[in-house]
Amino acid sequence: MRRVIQLLAAMASLSVPTGTNAAERPTGYPRSYDTLMADAAAERQVIVYANADRAEMAPVILAFQKRYPGVTVNYADLGSNEMYRRFVAEMHGRKPSADLVWSSAMDQQVKLINDGFAQAYASPEKPALPASAVWKNMGFGVTAEPIGYVYNKKAIPQPPRSHAALEALLRQQRKALTGRVATFDPARSNTGYLYLTQDFAITRDTKSLVDAIAATRPQLSITTEPMLRGVAEGKLSIAYNVIGSYAVERARHDPRIGVVFPSDYTIVMSRLAFISREARHPAAAKLFLDFLLSREGQSLLAQHSLWPVRTDIRARRLPAGQARPIRVGPQLLVNLDRLKQQRFLRDWNAALTTGANSK
Repeated sequence: MRRVIQLLAAMASLSVPTGTNAAERPTGYPRSYDTLMADAAAERQVIVYANADRAEMAPVILAFQKRYPGVTVNYADLGSNEMYRRFVAEMHGRKPSADLVWSSAMDQQVKLINDGFAQAYASPEKPALPASAVWKNMGFGVTAEPIGYVYNKKAIPQPPRSHAALEALLRQQRKALTGRVATFDPARSNTGYLYLTQDFAITRDTKSLVDAIAATRPQLSITTEPMLRGVAEGKLSIAYNVIGSYAVERARHDPRIGVVFPSDYTIVMSRLAFISREARHPAAAKLFLDFLLSREGQSLLAQHSLWPVRTDIRARRLPAGQARPIRVGPQLLVNLDRLKQQRFLRDWNAALTTGANSK
């Protein structure tokens, strides 16, 4: 079901000055941005489809509306697969849809851009971004979030620090860990599919790790939150390939869980955003995208668990030799090939079946 943050005038009036004063052009932006701001004010709203947690995004949206009073953000918090299917169906049906699509399912985003669903935009913030964060002036990486695993400190007082050590633990304590390991379901979560295919691309040892996970009869999830909650409550001992930004934020307030970013390599994903080719509020979409990429927006994301892509923002970062960023580009389309995906999921299901039948 669609869940929408709609920051209404009554709420905005608590933090946004009243009156008719126009928003000020951000420092360093071209004079032509005044026209864009005026167009956005006339559009009055921007519709965003995203899978960044809505509770984390509320302060960012409030700050945007304070800077641009009169532009309402309608934020739909959707799962990655639901977002993809909904957006494509609405576009094909020529129905109202998102102005800005923002998702951690990087391969799906690249496919949508490649299939012609995005429009180009020369953001004033582009010079401040890593070159790898922008693709074809259409796809913009907004975050740089590590993928790791979480563990229950009571159940696992000495956590494994590498993928090999994790596999060894799973094999040595298989009986104790049966039913107490979780990971994304790659068949239902495109983000989970993306992370797992990246694991396989990095090392062939992933197959052995997957077999070890399968032998524990893992619980499969489509989002990070149930895995974090299960580990914290002690119903789970380990959750593999969780979104590290959410995990670190949870661990800050919950001493029951620990977070590991594997020392041998840690996948780093970026939530990609693009402006829809058929956006009904294109100027407002550009304003919101620029705000997400600005120093203010990136600093707010960093404060609320979403690690920023900009390197000039004070934030926690992994050592360069440990981080393995997922590159934005057409190579991400390979794993979305229907036959390749079917083969991958067939192998995954075979591993689960073998694991469930193992003694």
